[in-house]
Amino acid sequence: MSRRARATEGTNEAAIAMPAQMDSLTVDRAGSLGTDGRGIREWAAQEATAAWAACGAFEWVALGYLAVSSALIVLFAENLAHPVKLVGVQAFVAAMILILCRMEVRGGADTSAALSAHSNLDATAGQRFWHFWRHWYPHLFFLFCFEEMAKLVHLFSPGWEDAKLMAFDRWLTGVNPSLWLEQFARPALNEFMQFAYFTYFVFLLVLGGILYYRREWKSYWAVMTYSAIGYGIGYVIAMFFPVQSPWFSMAGMWHGELAGGPFTALINLIEKCGRVHGAAFPSQHVAGAMAALWGAWTHRRWLFWVFLPFVLCMCVSTVYVRNHYVADVFGGMVTGTLGYVIGSWLMKTRGAIAGEAS
Repeated sequence: MSRRARATEGTNEAAIAMPAQMDSLTVDRAGSLGTDGRGIREWAAQEATAAWAACGAFEWVALGYLAVSSALIVLFAENLAHPVKLVGVQAFVAAMILILCRMEVRGGADTSAALSAHSNLDATAGQRFWHFWRHWYPHLFFLFCFEEMAKLVHLFSPGWEDAKLMAFDRWLTGVNPSLWLEQFARPALNEFMQFAYFTYFVFLLVLGGILYYRREWKSYWAVMTYSAIGYGIGYVIAMFFPVQSPWFSMAGMWHGELAGGPFTALINLIEKCGRVHGAAFPSQHVAGAMAALWGAWTHRRWLFWVFLPFVLCMCVSTVYVRNHYVADVFGGMVTGTLGYVIGSWLMKTRGAIAGEAS
């Protein structure tokens, strides 16, 4: 065979071999990518499973509420200005809850056990950090849900239902309570009522703080779960029955502002920064106070008797300071009590306490 023929034959063999090599390389790369894809999916699934396993009854309620409200946003999207954004925020909050639960477990599965000793020396700084935020984020979640109601209050109906509650109040009392109470307005009484209204913000903090300090994790999460259920029921009702409160519906009927002292100024500042137009029925102030009150009855009986007079005064103050109808107060009593009843049952189920053996 001539030199040229041999060269041509070698070129042809190389040309034939090259596609086979390229096919083999492509298959290897595809297999590698497929393996990496499966690995990522498996890792994500494992992390999601571990995060869910780290959840307790409070997270079941919180994530359940986010799922229900997201479904309602999708169903009634035409009534909302930015439904996609709202669902995105809901998903982000849910993801943050799961990440927080997962990170606490990653910090050490025995964190609560380490922190249950008389000192925190057995727990690392990282464990204490994640443990603290895991236990106290519910307060931020409650605040988020309340402020979000400003966007969801007209989810089902564009109007307001205040007239029905005004009629109920007149039927029950013979007067319009908020307007009738104005005749007793004096700076000293105004200040006391604003103080009573402010006490709402400390009931859960005080009870939760005592239980957290005493490292009674089961009781702590029980109280948070009572509150979450009571709030959740109230928020769903508010979506379908929008009420804006006497502050808005009776604007212009008052003879003057409720002048007072430092607590009046503090409440005015809080209302200015965080007032929600709507979601007045049932009263979330009363619902939260009732859940904390029943929690104190179960877990710190002496604190129940301390809370009781303040809660009663707070219920009156919600009407006096023009933020609620009497019907709102009754509604909050019912939803807060339902939160306690349902939460007590839920806390008896397996896995209700975050980190306990299933």
